[in-house]
Amino acid sequence: MNSKAFLKAGHWPTLLASFLYFDVSFMVWVLLGPLSPFLAEQLHLTASQKGLLVAIPLLAGSFFRPVLGTLADRIGGRRAGLLGLSVTLLPLLLGWRYASSFEHFLGIGALLGVAGASFAVALPLASRWYPPEYQGLAMGIAGAGNSGTLLATLFVPRIATHFGWNSAFAFAAVPVALVLIAFALLAKESPAPKAPVTWKQYKALLAQADTGWFCLFYSITFGGFVGLASFLTVFFVDQYRLPKVQAGDFVTLIVVCGSFLRPVGGWLADRAGGYRVLLGVLLVAGAGLCALSTLPALGVAVAVLGLIMAMLGLGNGAIFQLVPQRFAGSVGTITGLVGAAGGIGGFLLPSQMGYLKDHAGSYGAGLLAFGGLTLLVLCALLRLGAKWLQEWPEETVRRAGLFSLRSVWASEPAE
Repeated sequence: MNSKAFLKAGHWPTLLASFLYFDVSFMVWVLLGPLSPFLAEQLHLTASQKGLLVAIPLLAGSFFRPVLGTLADRIGGRRAGLLGLSVTLLPLLLGWRYASSFEHFLGIGALLGVAGASFAVALPLASRWYPPEYQGLAMGIAGAGNSGTLLATLFVPRIATHFGWNSAFAFAAVPVALVLIAFALLAKESPAPKAPVTWKQYKALLAQADTGWFCLFYSITFGGFVGLASFLTVFFVDQYRLPKVQAGDFVTLIVVCGSFLRPVGGWLADRAGGYRVLLGVLLVAGAGLCALSTLPALGVAVAVLGLIMAMLGLGNGAIFQLVPQRFAGSVGTITGLVGAAGGIGGFLLPSQMGYLKDHAGSYGAGLLAFGGLTLLVLCALLRLGAKWLQEWPEETVRRAGLFSLRSVWASEPAE
């Protein structure tokens, strides 16, 4: 890829602003994950309650994403982003000054979902500046803001240890305020014409089977990434009896593997096709989760989790190379819908991990269930390849890297 051509094709200040917006929002969105061991100790929470606590912001993000996505279509991505960043400050202030019970934190978690909704604004705002051949890379760069998880897992346990858990909310408000200023200065709306999206168009998208499939795929890749990133601190503290700060450091190391591979996933998808990349991602991630369900020694678990998160990061970039190919005229709308499904997947993973821990006595059951589901989705994607090969335009088939196993086998020479 020609980097100079890529820079000329779009608007890098908006791409940077979208990355920063997504990055700091992701940090806030998963804030309760690294804080949960501190809150669990103080509030005497069960495994199910821990899972619900870290999962609520993810579910709330699914609710707010279509709302903020629709708002961005109406008033523009720049204004919607400024509003989202402003509202994100509210739960941080409440957590700092007022929260003291499990119910309070569930309410704060719901408000933190506004940060998760940044996905529906940041990606379309950046994407609309770039032609189809650069969509995967542009959306991968903006989406690499999921590296904000690193800020939460690395610094929040240390802040909570030295200054108290409530101070972590105050510290988190500082970068949000700074990015709010930067976003106001850098972000710019694309000059490409954009018609407001109607509810009829949403209904039409929801009626398409491919919408449901992309939602399912993203609930596995992104839902798996954010669900694990939120819950792994609890997992390491409970399963391996690690100190809270050390558990956060291990989670940071693991999340690095996935966060910075999202743009790589977009780049690979631009070259080889998002379909091919996604197949490999689901195969390796599913196998890794099944292996992890045996709850191996700590070093092995960290290595396997790093591999799983790397695959999920690649998968996130690959899916959003495919989305503009299939839904070229509805990128903003479909991004909100698919992103919402990702949040639902993120909610279900830690919720069922905590529930099965209380009822089955082991986190292995939850990991095995998620691994099995990932492999089932892989089988569904293989079947869809043959169908899409017949239905999608030839140029889209080429860019997506579609193929059918049946046609590949049929083309092999007989011995």
